[in-house]
Amino acid sequence: MRDEGSQAVLKKVQDFVLGLTPDQIPESAMERAALMLLDTLGICAAASPMEAGLIARRVATQLYSTSDSTTGARMLFDGRTVSLAGAAFAAATQLDNLDGHDGYNPTKGHIGVVALPTLAVLAQHIPGLAGRDALTALIVGYEIAGRAGIALHATVSDYHTSGAWNALGVAAMAARLRGQTPAMLREALGIAEYHGPRSQMMREIATPTMLHDGSGWGALAGMTAAILAEEGFTGAPAVTVEAQEVAPCWDDLGRFWQIEHQYVKPYPICRWAHAAIDAARELKLAHGFTHEDIEGLTIRSFNYAVELFPGVPDTTSKAQYALPFPVAVMLVHGEIGLQHISGPGLADPEVARLVGLTRLEATPRHEVRYPGGRWADVEIRLKDGRVLQSVDTHARGGPERPFERQAVLDKFMAFAVPALGFARAEAIRDATLALTGPGSRFDRLGSLIVDPL
Repeated sequence: MRDEGSQAVLKKVQDFVLGLTPDQIPESAMERAALMLLDTLGICAAASPMEAGLIARRVATQLYSTSDSTTGARMLFDGRTVSLAGAAFAAATQLDNLDGHDGYNPTKGHIGVVALPTLAVLAQHIPGLAGRDALTALIVGYEIAGRAGIALHATVSDYHTSGAWNALGVAAMAARLRGQTPAMLREALGIAEYHGPRSQMMREIATPTMLHDGSGWGALAGMTAAILAEEGFTGAPAVTVEAQEVAPCWDDLGRFWQIEHQYVKPYPICRWAHAAIDAARELKLAHGFTHEDIEGLTIRSFNYAVELFPGVPDTTSKAQYALPFPVAVMLVHGEIGLQHISGPGLADPEVARLVGLTRLEATPRHEVRYPGGRWADVEIRLKDGRVLQSVDTHARGGPERPFERQAVLDKFMAFAVPALGFARAEAIRDATLALTGPGSRFDRLGSLIVDPL
């Protein structure tokens, strides 16, 4: 029998997921939800023509199609109809393979990568969905997934990918948007947790591939769990929700809004590398040297960061999970875009030269601040004999060094316009930001994000 504490946590979660109303959410959280949705849409659009996204959508048509109109949805930036689970899987997989979407330090992973696909595919069956109700559902996904992730990290020794816990956020959003009962939600959370991909994150770091952070399978597991629960399939309890030892992870549900504490990535690179990239960037801006002046480079960071790919990558996946490479790209080009981590960008000889000059060090003072922060420092030796040392630097874009609203809008346009054209990107931007307003509807945005590029 469940103890009273576990029952109280479950009841709190059920009431939050199924009963939260827009007027209970601070306006700052609503505004942030719209910005996170927009940021993720930009990455989703930019990732659509990439190989991983093409494969994921093709496989979704082969394996996850449906003849049931009540459980079908058009895939994002593609237009073809597959099952709800297939459409969520395809979008999350293509997003996961362009590592520029938001994240949350305490979870050591990502939520928006599944929350956007879940909202976008389920909203296709709710034509009158109000904009503020859509953002409320998105916030539910962030809040449930985030706490499930913290609970998982606190209770198991292995470092699992985001798919292991963001599946619960998908199940929660589906329960809300499909009008499920509290009992169905409980079973769905248990099913999603049990079948969520407990993928080994450090295996992917050691050998980067298209597996990335497991979020495609997290979306698939979470959506499938919700439909199974509707049909009477059982799977409760979810240990990350109902176990006595994780109760503190849920204490501030509805009071502390995790959506306001997500970081926005300025670069489509693993977050672990961002502090070093920013430290190098700031040294170059302060001292005005060029990449041709460099004869040596030392990067000091936390343990996981220095385990990122150390050489010159030959694939986009390795480039996104590298450390010396993106730092070198920043020093050579002053920016890091999709063009630098794919195609000819992987064969830049000057970037390769700097990678070869780089030494990596795991540093205790940076390690003790992880995962609450992502810190690094960089030392650059110049040919004229100068040695330039950065300060300890935290990655930009999160609560520690936040971006202004305009910076997020600029990032969206930078990623979306090459894929969509200016007019469509601008229309998506405006429709997304309008969701916070009274009388807004999600279908204005929904119609803009399903048609093919």
